[in-house]
Amino acid sequence: MKEINKKRLFAASSMALVVTALTFAIRANLLGTLAAEFGLSPKEIGEISSAAFWGFTIAMFVGGPICDKIGMGRMFAIAFFSHLAGIVLTIYSTNYFTLFSSTLLVGIGNGFVESASYAMVSSMYTQEKTKKINDWHIWFPGGIVIGGVIAYLLTLIDAGWKIQMLVMVMPTLIYGAMFFGQKFPVSERVSKGVSDREMIRECFSPLFIFMIGCMLLTAATELGTNQWIAELLSTVGVPSILLLVFINGIMTIGRANAGFILNRVSTTGLLLFSAIFSSAGLIWLSYAQGYMAFAAAGIFAMGVCFFWPTMIGFVSERLPKTGPLGMSLMGGVGLLSTSVVLPLFGIVYEQEIARAGAGQLDLESLKNAAQGTELAIKWAEIKLIAGAGTLRYVAILPAILVAAFAFLYFKLRGKASAKVLSEDVSLALE
Repeated sequence: MKEINKKRLFAASSMALVVTALTFAIRANLLGTLAAEFGLSPKEIGEISSAAFWGFTIAMFVGGPICDKIGMGRMFAIAFFSHLAGIVLTIYSTNYFTLFSSTLLVGIGNGFVESASYAMVSSMYTQEKTKKINDWHIWFPGGIVIGGVIAYLLTLIDAGWKIQMLVMVMPTLIYGAMFFGQKFPVSERVSKGVSDREMIRECFSPLFIFMIGCMLLTAATELGTNQWIAELLSTVGVPSILLLVFINGIMTIGRANAGFILNRVSTTGLLLFSAIFSSAGLIWLSYAQGYMAFAAAGIFAMGVCFFWPTMIGFVSERLPKTGPLGMSLMGGVGLLSTSVVLPLFGIVYEQEIARAGAGQLDLESLKNAAQGTELAIKWAEIKLIAGAGTLRYVAILPAILVAAFAFLYFKLRGKASAKVLSEDVSLALE
């Protein structure tokens, strides 16, 4: 009987996550380019960006329930073909509809990668779930760093946006080849004999529902901001794509040291720390200009660094009976939240631009002014004010999380078992 090659499966899922990250980084760099190429408004660009998250969300919600039915191998196969088709269709896009459709396909690929990988990693490494999920999730910010640097260099040499999209084809083919012919584990839930009914019932526990509510805000804070930050900070005086690279570089380093940190800080303490730094970082970013923006971005990065994998790891460790469904619901809800807030960020940004440009002549004339002219300088000032205002609105989300995670930290401090935790939250919420 063929053995399960844990190292190869982990490496293949990491490469698949790099592709997921590249789709975020390169598309984030292309928001302004695509808007100009296809004559799209900030709201329409927000809708197209959100399509990736809608696809991600759909795949996460579908992937959890069917993971044990069709197997992890087929889940990764769906991810591979969705990624490849979505990237190719994007390159051949001609309008809003084809851009939206191709982005949706890419999102579906991303979602199946995440859903299958959560189940696979937690099943292969049952004694160190949060650490290994953080180790695996290194490659999301790591991939964004890689994609951001590639996007920046290609932009410097005036490579077209289609060339930037083409970069993602090779790593997609590589992870597909790495998974081909491999034997996959069954989920921990199946190996422990937990029934579908028990799994579903556990997903209605008070603790799980509380964490779902928090995931709505943590995901919007991290992913929503990272998708818009290159545009919102496009006039702060430094290349904004490099700010995105800097943020995700710090996140990569942080997640690489997650095991060391989790040996000294509880998961709830780490989540509280993350909320405080995320809010502080966003507020500082809204005022920072020039290279000081890197210092503010560093604080924000330290905040969002552990949000996603620690939320998933917390549920996997504390509520293991939720199985692949619980982890997929957490991820799916987070992506649903991001799908909703991306166009909302676009609307807020539009409103802030209108407010900052109130009393000016024609905003369209400012927008289309030749680079270096007085009108172009005025447009850059308006965008700077509008981006700062938008970030201050976004900072409200982690501010709410500070209160939520403070409650979780102090109420559940020292309680280790999932049963005790769930019962404690149940009593506290009554």
